[in-house]
Amino acid sequence: MARAIERIEQDIAALQEAIRAIAIELQSAYASYLNTLGLAVRKQLILASYHLCTQGYPENFLHLSLNQRQQLQQAIRKLGQLAAEQLLIYLTSEQSGENEGDEGDEVDEEVISSSSSLFLDTSNSQYLTANTSDPIELAKWQQKLEEAAQDILKKLSHDANLLLQKAGVLPKKLPEPILAAAAAAASEASAEVMPGPPNLLNLVIEIENEQQSEDSGLTQIMAINLRLGEIEFADVTLSSERKRIRSILVQLNKLGREYKKRYKEKAIAEAEAAWRASWFED
Repeated sequence: MARAIERIEQDIAALQEAIRAIAIELQSAYASYLNTLGLAVRKQLILASYHLCTQGYPENFLHLSLNQRQQLQQAIRKLGQLAAEQLLIYLTSEQSGENEGDEGDEVDEEVISSSSSLFLDTSNSQYLTANTSDPIELAKWQQKLEEAAQDILKKLSHDANLLLQKAGVLPKKLPEPILAAAAAAASEASAEVMPGPPNLLNLVIEIENEQQSEDSGLTQIMAINLRLGEIEFADVTLSSERKRIRSILVQLNKLGREYKKRYKEKAIAEAEAAWRASWFED
């Protein structure tokens, strides 16, 4: 029985070594993916802003002076740059709190507030060491990273909409909940989502008259809503890197099932050995 346990432990050690290799490969894949995603996000943010300013609210954009347009475009570019940096910071930085203030100061304060919600709290590091050999820990890390990327896109969409509203492109009468709903790709019962350009949300909302609640009107709005699926679809390199990540995750799931099976086998063998060691005849 002791030899059986020893063989199981050898199998587990081999699996752990394979999982460590998967961890290194997965982190490398995500580093490349997030770098490419950052570039793609910047591009798609600019395209979405272009469509919103020229097709959604062309009259409002034309009311801006040349200097105001340039200030708006510069702020949009910087927002995209900050998002790209944040994607990599979340992956690699163990202490990023000290970086947040310095980066935020780069954006023109006349155009975008220092109250920007773009930055995530990365004080709890998501940095993955090469010693990771637990498939459950590795899977949790991967899931948190995916959630962080989605959160960054939502926050970027939200901040971009606030920026456009402050500049006078988006109607100032639009309430904060509507912009938040647009950034989260949410639609209420009184709102209808309409087709349109990628990474933009077309909404027809019903707004009630404050004095006469029975009177209501339909208002169409357009807002930025960056979506990971649309960003990946538009970028061949990013799509290819996503496929590589999926392939690595398939290997991880296979190793994870085998890892769990071996640990259960080890527990059974140890329990059998413990039973035999404590058993005695009356």
